[in-house]
Amino acid sequence: MKFLRKIAFPFSILYGFITNLRNYLYDVAILKSTHFKTPTIVVGNLSVGGTGKTPQIEYLIDLLKNNYKVAVLSRGYKRKSKGFLMADSTISAEIIGDEPYQIHLKFPEAIVCVDANRTNGITKLEEMENPPEVILLDDAFQHRKVRGGLNVLLTTYDNLYLNDTMLPTGDLRENASGANRAQAIIVTKCPANLSAAAQAETIKKLQPKTHQQVFFTTITYDTQLKGDSKLDLSDLSDFQILLVTGIANPKPLTDYLKSRKLHFKHLEYPDHHHFSLNEIGEINSAFESLSATNKIILTTEKDYVRIFAKLKNLHYISIKTTFITRKNEFDNLIKNYVEQSSGNS
Repeated sequence: MKFLRKIAFPFSILYGFITNLRNYLYDVAILKSTHFKTPTIVVGNLSVGGTGKTPQIEYLIDLLKNNYKVAVLSRGYKRKSKGFLMADSTISAEIIGDEPYQIHLKFPEAIVCVDANRTNGITKLEEMENPPEVILLDDAFQHRKVRGGLNVLLTTYDNLYLNDTMLPTGDLRENASGANRAQAIIVTKCPANLSAAAQAETIKKLQPKTHQQVFFTTITYDTQLKGDSKLDLSDLSDFQILLVTGIANPKPLTDYLKSRKLHFKHLEYPDHHHFSLNEIGEINSAFESLSATNKIILTTEKDYVRIFAKLKNLHYISIKTTFITRKNEFDNLIKNYVEQSSGNS
């Protein structure tokens, strides 16, 4: 894979040129960006997948839901549908996408909808009889047809965007200079005990502009498992676990389970994977082959919404984003923007 990426370097140069030109045309207003009257917060990244966008969106919903009618607009990656759709009691993960469906189940008070054309999606939301008071755009940092009022950029601690290169040689969707559009840069998936010195060193590397603030978050795992029965992680010391994942980067989860000294066999699938009947059979066979009396299938919350109807003995471990420092400053940045915005300018 590394060899293939090296020989693809000329394509990275071409891709970088195209994305730079596109961004320039938006910057000088040759290409049009639409702003909307509803406060709009963009959450995204410069790289492909795995930076923790869904937990960050959930954090924002939790922060705002008691005071505002919140809508989440996503493109619904790998969904088996097209156009604008709004989540309701008839929707499924396959139709609307796993992450929007997960958010819909967790926050029924929020409006959750999908549309690859974010401009059209926001227009539909604003035309509702009772429109939302704030819109969260999931994975829309490169969707420059919409001019977000506040842009939140995520980058993982162990793979900062400034250390990466353009696709297909690296994982960047656009040049690292695109980070300048963000007002908040969140370094995600940090060690929980990240020191102030390490934070300062990371900020020095990122070289934020005067209009930018940098924050640090870590993943917190819920020790109470959800699914077929109530179990706590502390109950699993004598269990055999079949771990099934279809996410971009399962390493933080596997590292966490190892830190808990849990015994598991890992079946790894691609991100947003739709499981076939044959693959469900493979998972069941792998589960049956575990020799322990006490055994379960464990998955992520995002995977659970795709396979919970197809497997027994299935549990999931949920996660949330936790600010290591400056939580209040971030919360106030978001709240102040929403409170002061009667529109995006």
